[in-house]
Amino acid sequence: MAKRDYIQANKEWLTAKAQEEGVKALAKGICYKVISEGDSNGAHPATRSIITAHYTGKTINGKQFDSSRGGVPLACRLSDLIEGWIIALQQMRIGDRWEIYIPAELGYGKFSQPGIPGGSTLIFDIELLGIA
Repeated sequence: MAKRDYIQANKEWLTAKAQEEGVKALAKGICYKVISEGDSNGAHPATRSIITAHYTGKTINGKQFDSSRGGVPLACRLSDLIEGWIIALQQMRIGDRWEIYIPAELGYGKFSQPGIPGGSTLIFDIELLGIA
């Protein structure tokens, strides 16, 4: 598939996903679906928080490009991650598990990464385990 067609297919996929039942919108075109809810009174991480999370990342064709599941959870400062994670995780609470759909512009943009063609909409299954 030509790169331009691939980028368009990703945009169309995200537009269609946003219309699905149970899918909610966040800022800048990010959408998500709640898989399970944590503590409804829990704190939200700030951009300078150190978060601990398990995640799996896929592209729209279902190809997994990364996962912490079955291993050690990710632990890092939220501000060090891609913009899509920064926006979405600030809305999550400990124990929340969401499937998050991130437009390419808030992920890796037009730049390819290992297993991720440039222009890819990113799909992450993220479970927020801790905030420090």
